[in-house]
Amino acid sequence: MYDKETLAELEKILNEWEEGTLKETTDRFPERQDRFMTTSSEEVERLYTPASIPDFDYARDLGLPGEYPFTRGVHPTMHRGRLWTMRMFAGFGTAEETNTRFKYLLDEGQTGLSIAFDLPTLMGYDTDAPEALGEFGKCGVGISSLRDMEILLEGIPLDKVSSSMTINSPASIIWAMYIAAAEKKGVKREQLRGTLQNDILKEYIAQKEYIFPPEPSMRLVTDTIEFGTNELPQWNTISISGYHIREAGSTAAQELAFTLADGFEYVRWALERGLDIDDFAPRLSLFFNSHNDFFEEIAKYRAARRIWAREMKETFGAKNPRSWLMRFHTQTAGASLTAQQPEINVVRVALQALAGVLGGTQSLHTNSQDEALALPSAEAVTIALRTQQIIAEESGVTNTIDPLGGSYFVEAQTNRIEAQVYDYFRRIEDLGGMLPAIDKGFFQSEISDAAYRYQREIDGNERRVVGVNAYNDDKPVKIPILEMDPQGYERQLARLEDVRKTRDNDQVAKSLARLRKVCEGSENTMPHILDAVRSYATLGEIVDVMRDVFGTYEEPTWI
Repeated sequence: MYDKETLAELEKILNEWEEGTLKETTDRFPERQDRFMTTSSEEVERLYTPASIPDFDYARDLGLPGEYPFTRGVHPTMHRGRLWTMRMFAGFGTAEETNTRFKYLLDEGQTGLSIAFDLPTLMGYDTDAPEALGEFGKCGVGISSLRDMEILLEGIPLDKVSSSMTINSPASIIWAMYIAAAEKKGVKREQLRGTLQNDILKEYIAQKEYIFPPEPSMRLVTDTIEFGTNELPQWNTISISGYHIREAGSTAAQELAFTLADGFEYVRWALERGLDIDDFAPRLSLFFNSHNDFFEEIAKYRAARRIWAREMKETFGAKNPRSWLMRFHTQTAGASLTAQQPEINVVRVALQALAGVLGGTQSLHTNSQDEALALPSAEAVTIALRTQQIIAEESGVTNTIDPLGGSYFVEAQTNRIEAQVYDYFRRIEDLGGMLPAIDKGFFQSEISDAAYRYQREIDGNERRVVGVNAYNDDKPVKIPILEMDPQGYERQLARLEDVRKTRDNDQVAKSLARLRKVCEGSENTMPHILDAVRSYATLGEIVDVMRDVFGTYEEPTWI
């Protein structure tokens, strides 16, 4: 955008400013600290000018909203035309309790469901399994059979409300339960809208909720992509998730690089299955964290869109412009919430949510102030939802598209993150690709080092966290804490026992035997998982079949 003569003149003006106006001021009033840095520990310069982005090309790097490379947004009107989906993550205890919370949130103005599952469900165990003891309903809702899913969705208009489900290793089974429950309510598959997280690679990298080894797990993911492409045209069969990578301690650039690398690996597997990229790529979605550094997060989202569009078009050869669009969900940073002075988490969440909106997110979850202490109370989750509504209705940031586009600082940060992402792509390729890099512990080591550096900065007071190592006090916490139904566990066990007694167990055995045979071969597993689910085979029974065939994964001992 700027010729060499203009940049040289600017450089001269900057030097004069630094030696004159700036020096006179800093000699009298030194800056607050020697080093200013982002949440990712990246240096932040004192001032950004056109000289900070000397090679910037408007058409190539920025463009217009709704046009390649989509740096400014995937839709021509962005939030002027349609607000993001306000999708509050919810799930605890029994299906009945969570169903009540869903209806409450919808009544309060939420526009989409986001289902959290408890740890036994995430790991493929029924509630009454010995391995599940003491974990029922603690971090989400417990789902052991189609009966639970039917209760969870009772009274929810599934043909009108989109649903997001945060489930990975047993994702295909839980998705089958959702599809079967919808069909029993008379809602056809093609009417269903929603997103299945289904991102198994990030489990090996960060969250560790894996069951099977990587290769059969990737087969199951590819099965869902193929099935969804053919049967559920409005469903996003995978949400490629950087959120958990960031929660594990990664930098912004690591979150973006590892997430996009995961996404491109799923694309490769789908292409090897024989799918056409323009048939499935438009239904891929991504899921990012929104952390504390306001501008770094906005730049991360903008860089993400640009990289995704370029790689889908130029590397994978997608022809349909919809295949180039990177649509993403954002959740504010759970790891940033403090148990100390939890009320001020409202402020953190508001700033993080604003960054997600200014970064062009398509849907948003705002964490509740009490989540460092417990599952969110109804009062806390209402404040979190109202935070989004105030941003949408009162702040004015939705009145124009990409209001920070063209900011020298934001564009420089966007370019910096993009360059770091491509450096990581090269390093992953040098290690042989995604699965070999996981086996060698590359991602785990990079995240661990970043998390250690961040914590060391807090411990050394290089990084100040309000309420923790700055402006802290010893006042007792006075916010209300959610209490779950103490009889919920017993009701869940009784329901599971009743399911096993009243179902056609011969039909269950036959459906599980067919599923075993398919798992031993190469046929798509989804139709057979659906048959097993409809017979009321439980989650644990289906996963046990897969464990027998696929084996289980244990992380290598080099970590």
